[in-house]
Amino acid sequence: MSTDDVPETFHVTTDEQLRAVSNLTRHRIMAVLRFEPATITQIAQRVGLAKGSSSYHVRLLERAGLVKVVRTRKVRGVTERYYAMAARSIELPDPGPGQPDVLLRNAVADLEESPADGERHVRMAHLRLTDEQIAELGARLDALADEYRALSDPSMPDASLVFALFRPAQRRQVEGDAE
Repeated sequence: MSTDDVPETFHVTTDEQLRAVSNLTRHRIMAVLRFEPATITQIAQRVGLAKGSSSYHVRLLERAGLVKVVRTRKVRGVTERYYAMAARSIELPDPGPGQPDVLLRNAVADLEESPADGERHVRMAHLRLTDEQIAELGARLDALADEYRALSDPSMPDASLVFALFRPAQRRQVEGDAE
């Protein structure tokens, strides 16, 4: 299957799909498959799993429709399956109020495990913007991410870009805090 045949976005709509993408190990497996197909053995090596664990997680992702077999070949009488992402990107439903954001939790876990001496750019900026400015900035961030995704070279090491643009919940002032 060529990358031209891959849908742009997979919309997570079922509980089974949400459970599949919520797991950090499966999140990391999908990162391996983002740019090129891989076998269970290759996935296990890249994620640091036993082949049995890798196979289990890939089967769950496949059953949820997030990954699929894109090629097979016979190797010493055994059929080797190559798995790839079912779409270029995955769109998760917005979490309800007070619910964890799975994407951000997985991104933070990946950031915490990234090499401390590697190139890292982490920043939080507090802004005061109109609704229109938020929409414009969100569109610009999306376009920038898309531009660099198009430049991605599978032979280069992975890099992750995560951003969240939102209005924080208004906090009620507790009596005595004003002093």
